[in-house]
Amino acid sequence: MSDLSQLAGLMVQVMLPLSLLVAAGGLWPLVFRDAPLAPLRSQLNRLVMYVFYPAIIFSVSATTPITRDLLRVPLLVGIGSLASGAILYWILYRSSIGRGLKDTTRAVLMVGGMFGNTFNIGVPVLQFFYGPEALRYAVFNDMLMTIPVVWSVGVWICTRLGSHRKNAGERPSVWQAVATMPPIWAFLLGMGLQYAGWVYDPLVNATRFIGAATIPVILFVLGLTIPWRALVPKREILATAAVKLLVVPLLVWCSARLLFSPLGEPEYAAVVEGTTPTMMTALLLADRFRLDHEAAALLIGWSTIAFWVTLPLCLALGLIR
Repeated sequence: MSDLSQLAGLMVQVMLPLSLLVAAGGLWPLVFRDAPLAPLRSQLNRLVMYVFYPAIIFSVSATTPITRDLLRVPLLVGIGSLASGAILYWILYRSSIGRGLKDTTRAVLMVGGMFGNTFNIGVPVLQFFYGPEALRYAVFNDMLMTIPVVWSVGVWICTRLGSHRKNAGERPSVWQAVATMPPIWAFLLGMGLQYAGWVYDPLVNATRFIGAATIPVILFVLGLTIPWRALVPKREILATAAVKLLVVPLLVWCSARLLFSPLGEPEYAAVVEGTTPTMMTALLLADRFRLDHEAAALLIGWSTIAFWVTLPLCLALGLIR
């Protein structure tokens, strides 16, 4: 497949449905003006967290053996995320771009620039390049990198660099919250059943069917979340989005070249995960730790919009194959 035909396929098969779902969420408040948005977002997010997302996680973890190649994805994405954190710290806390910003703004932008929407936007792109089985890369990246690192390093950034909560008594019990997350238990249950040899195929098929709703629902919620009327191009937002969309995939690619050359499918899958725009969890962290909610929403909005340009750019530069 030539580069131009691959790019055309990416636009039609991936970008078009993603765009339509996000647009549907953006248009919803205009069509149904009497619908309260906050409760709608909350209920849809809850439905995904407690039903759809655990179902798809279980279906993958119950049927996917852990291999060294598979573990390369969370390792490389984690390296890129943490390295980008150092760059973002300098930009937001030491350079002229961050001068005059509140720490609550700096911290939420730093976290948002480190971690991407690797499942809901990453999965369609991964499956376009590497087939349906590429879903496993996003699942293991979420379970082994994104969730533990966001709720450890990310929370440290939010509390120490943002809200300046130093005492344990001042901080919410995040690990208790993580331990009660249904996706975590679904992942562990699936892995346990797989290695015990107790996998029941009809159950796996049923959870795969249920979990298929995860990405469409979350992309619709993403459209509801982006502050379309307030998308002001602030330089700190655009600088952070540039790091997330261009620097992170480059860091992942360079790390892969240093550690695992020649590159194979898992390494390129990690680069794809690195290209994704800011995770929606940035809003949750902003609310939980009293950070700048508006800045988080703007970063999600601008990075999602710019992703439609930067992903083809990464493809053209040869970072993805």
